[in-house]
Amino acid sequence: MPELPEVEVVRRGLHEHLVGREIAAVEVFNPRAVRRHVLAPLDQLLPGAQITDTARRGKYAWLVLDDRDALLLHLGMSGQMLIVPAGADGAVHERMRVRFADDSADLSFVDQRTFGHVLLDPGGAVLPSQIAHIARDPLDPQFDQDAVVARIRRRRTGLKRALLDQSVVSGIGNIYADEALWRAQLHGARPTEKLTRAQVGRVLDAAREVMTSALAQGGTSFDALYVNVNGASGYFDRSLNAYGQRDRPCARCGTPIVREQFMNRSSFSCPTCQRRPRNGRF
Repeated sequence: MPELPEVEVVRRGLHEHLVGREIAAVEVFNPRAVRRHVLAPLDQLLPGAQITDTARRGKYAWLVLDDRDALLLHLGMSGQMLIVPAGADGAVHERMRVRFADDSADLSFVDQRTFGHVLLDPGGAVLPSQIAHIARDPLDPQFDQDAVVARIRRRRTGLKRALLDQSVVSGIGNIYADEALWRAQLHGARPTEKLTRAQVGRVLDAAREVMTSALAQGGTSFDALYVNVNGASGYFDRSLNAYGQRDRPCARCGTPIVREQFMNRSSFSCPTCQRRPRNGRF
């Protein structure tokens, strides 16, 4: 699933190509793409609206319409927001097409697995109501790290579970949690209530650093499902130190990286640099 850096790369591309343009028409080819939209059909509501800005909270991005409304975009597992030539044939899994009054380039929503979705939130330009419960992320200028550190330490859970809880801190998914924990030399099963302020601060700093690095490289692409608005892949997968590195030597100490089961997925760590606690909560 695209995480914060990948969604931010897409948002920046949409901002560059769409801000200032007026929507002329909308075509929805698969109703699942708008399954959470409960108002009148988008092809009736969106024509005539001008895209005045873009924004993001965690793994969600949105287009600001007329400085008032929000067109919320969630990529799901395989969603792609692509800028394509006006009138060009759609991809096999194209779910929605937005055309513009200037007739230059279209916005195509492609989603192979159809877990992503688009919806209009009237009055949601600042923060769509559907994601108001999602916490700020470490790259947000208004991220209050001291408050997040305190919130994590008050919980009785495993550290990695806390990092993935979007109501505590958003944008950190499985990949970047493993990378941040590796950088901070902490195991994800460490009980949060036993961590010091310095330890929690260290892992949040590491998450910020690793996601900033990934953003500079266009995000992480393991297959063709994540691409930016021009269809290009990200290259941060070549810089991963923990995630997906099972049996490869740790870049810090040389011990082979191990894989563990975690919440129906995988977690990767160094058994020497990140010792697993005896009574940890994974």
